[in-house]
Amino acid sequence: MSLDRLLNRWRVDESLTPNITAWQTTPARQAVTHPFPDDLPAALREALSSLGIASLYSHQFQAWVDARAGKNVVLATATASGKTLAYNLPVLAALLEEEHARALYLFPTKALTQDQYSVISDQLSVIQALNIDDRSLNVAIYDGDTPARDRPAIRKRARLLLTNPDMLHTGILPHHTNWADFLRSLRFIVIDELHTYRGVFGSHVANVIRRLKRVAAFYGATPQFILTSATIGNPQELAEKLIEAPVTLIDQDGSARGERHFILYNPPIVDESLGLRASALLESVRLAQDILSAGVQGVVFTRSRRSVEILLKYLQEIPTLHPSPNSPNVEKGREGGEEVKGYRSGYLPSQRREIEKGLRQGSVRLVVATNALELGIDIGGLGTAILVGYPGSISSAWQQAGRAGRGEAAAAAVLVASSSPLDQFLARHPEYFFGRSPEQGLINPDHLLILLGHLRCALFELPFEQGERFGGQTVDEWLEFLVSNREAHLSGRKFYWMADQYPAAAISLRSASPQSVVIQSADPQPQIIGEVDLASALWMTHPGAVYMHQGQQYLVQRLDLEQRIASVAAVALDYYTQPRRRIEISLLNELQRAPAPGSQKGYGEIQVVSQVVGFKKLRWFTHENLGEEPLDLPPSDMQTSGYWLGLLDTTISHLRQAGAWSNDPNDYGPDWPRIRNAARARDNYRCQVCGAPETDRQHEVHHKTPFRAFFHQSPTPLQSLTPTQSPTPSRSPTSPRSPASPRSPTSPDAGSPPQENLQSALARANRLDNLITLCPACHRKAEQNVRIRSGLAGLGAVLSQLAPLYLMCDPGDLGLHIDPAGAVFGLPSVILYDEVPAGIGFSQKLFELHDLLVQSALDLVRACPCADGCPSCVGPGGENGSGGKQETLAILKELVENGKI
Repeated sequence: MSLDRLLNRWRVDESLTPNITAWQTTPARQAVTHPFPDDLPAALREALSSLGIASLYSHQFQAWVDARAGKNVVLATATASGKTLAYNLPVLAALLEEEHARALYLFPTKALTQDQYSVISDQLSVIQALNIDDRSLNVAIYDGDTPARDRPAIRKRARLLLTNPDMLHTGILPHHTNWADFLRSLRFIVIDELHTYRGVFGSHVANVIRRLKRVAAFYGATPQFILTSATIGNPQELAEKLIEAPVTLIDQDGSARGERHFILYNPPIVDESLGLRASALLESVRLAQDILSAGVQGVVFTRSRRSVEILLKYLQEIPTLHPSPNSPNVEKGREGGEEVKGYRSGYLPSQRREIEKGLRQGSVRLVVATNALELGIDIGGLGTAILVGYPGSISSAWQQAGRAGRGEAAAAAVLVASSSPLDQFLARHPEYFFGRSPEQGLINPDHLLILLGHLRCALFELPFEQGERFGGQTVDEWLEFLVSNREAHLSGRKFYWMADQYPAAAISLRSASPQSVVIQSADPQPQIIGEVDLASALWMTHPGAVYMHQGQQYLVQRLDLEQRIASVAAVALDYYTQPRRRIEISLLNELQRAPAPGSQKGYGEIQVVSQVVGFKKLRWFTHENLGEEPLDLPPSDMQTSGYWLGLLDTTISHLRQAGAWSNDPNDYGPDWPRIRNAARARDNYRCQVCGAPETDRQHEVHHKTPFRAFFHQSPTPLQSLTPTQSPTPSRSPTSPRSPASPRSPTSPDAGSPPQENLQSALARANRLDNLITLCPACHRKAEQNVRIRSGLAGLGAVLSQLAPLYLMCDPGDLGLHIDPAGAVFGLPSVILYDEVPAGIGFSQKLFELHDLLVQSALDLVRACPCADGCPSCVGPGGENGSGGKQETLAILKELVENGKI
């Protein structure tokens, strides 16, 4: 079946069409070409002709003109638009014309390096066309997978070197004396996939480029830069910040393009009252099965390594999970030898190369991948791409969609919205997605910790003169700090490195943790199956975790953090695991605070202490919670930057009057002390969860069905209940208090309904069979389970989900903390913080975007059709009970409109 027939089926399938919120079709376009330039060397002209290339796309021609004029160039055109040829032509021309010229190609991943090595060799075929001996150009890869025995020859003879920033950082620059001939003749530096160099990674790489330019200048070279990028909002600005030099932008794409379809698909609602939607994962499996049955090759992008393995298991084990009424049986539609494979970081290089080869040859019909496959790796002409959830930025969404289609062939991409507020916002506002310019890539090379780390590396590589600039600024102050720290010494007017350690080895360009944990299976014999960074190991490979690799489950038996080994055993379980983390925050330095409607906003430096304290076991397919187990792992702390929103006392007063503030202690009625003691006596003064007896402190009594629920059921709304004459009890160590429980029914409100309504609700709420005795530790856990009913928790959920829409970042780049007691900033607060040491600027940006963020949150919650909170607005209501929407909506109205409506 062709792609056209697949799309026609989706158009008429009554089980699918109601869930399609937008279907944008971009018509095919003709190529804009230009004859070969007059100054193109005859040898290259002949080589291109031998490959069937008779002209250049307009952007390739412009890149040639600008590069030959000595300009630094950034190409920002679509995926598969011929950017490789655009930078190869001027580079190869220079290598052919200048006997000793050298060129360095930087790719963000080793996989892309390997792929582009093949492209260069196959696409240009310069050696055969010119009858030049293979060794005269010497194209070579130099990365972590390069055998040690080959490295000396590469350093000596390579003229075109392909590597990645990590190897440049740790394996080339610190040993630049071994590369003297190469660096002395360095003519071009090509930086591919510029858009990936943003945030922390980009800030690190900008400093690596500073070091490269400094070392090259030491050997007398001033290399020229060519950069390529997918579509982002600021390619020229990002390129100029990365290389710290003027850059000419080329963004008029002259390549041919087939018809493109982009579909927004919102899974159907399966529970109207809770607003719960069908799983985006399972709906994606359904669409993927349609693609396989149609005989169309495709890719499924998902956001996490864990999701790759879950999807892979579903696709490999279930013939037809949700067959469409009009579709044939999936198994009947499949061809012999067809395979479904996973692709993510953690797979060994040989496994990834085999999967890439299978995609190009067609033996792999469908690949489930993280964004590791988002980059320009040659995986052939795929017909479809499914995006399981919004990938975090509009730029990434278009980049992933662009992996389907090549040249003039038609292609389709489907974005399957998850239940997250961000995805639902886009599903309900498709015009925002299709009409908004891609985000900007942000870097901060002068971030103190990043700069200081690379200054150490630069000093190790070459001494610094007093007054010498690094990145446009003098760094004497920091060099003097290194002297005082006995890492450097000053002799005359020069600073020299003197510490024993090798500074580059201590700096990871991609993670806060430079070390990794090896995942080792002992069955049937010791075998390394993958690796994870040290920071991720605490939540991915803790004891008892189910680690997945290529669809196979492994149970983690032991995590040795000293040896950095996770020992696992192959298993076949009916569940997967999900970690639980506890977070504490303290303020270190407030950088700015400002008034905002109904609140105060601020940002500054904070300390975050996090600890994995346990994990859940969730059943496959149904996601049923099979139980929780505690863990005793070491905490990790991080100094970073945070943005916070604190509610003013006047706002809280308004919310209390409206019955919408749920963080006050409850008044369980005048008879509560007697009822509470009766419950404790019935339970023999023991915690009914862990069995702990009372000691010097009385246990607490918890409502199984939340207290608030009984007032929702009463004939009279909570907002109009008559206040009783008994005072609200004060908090004490032995009195129950629920920071996330609803407001007290005895709070002063307008109206005078019959008193029996209140008494009836209190009696039903306080029945002994609805009460359970819990020790303080178990009570805290129980309160966390109903905390979603807090309007403040709902506010945090929606803000944290929407924030990445305005930052070019992944939701995982931001942490969330709710502080209803005002322990950190003195006001009940929502805190969003950068999930990287010292921060990268997200918090300051959120401070600046405060009004837009809050307004978007109000629009989202107000438009959500659920009754009282759901995963699509204020957080998951299903497992934790209903709650949160009305309170969150009331807070947002105060923050946007000062409660005027």
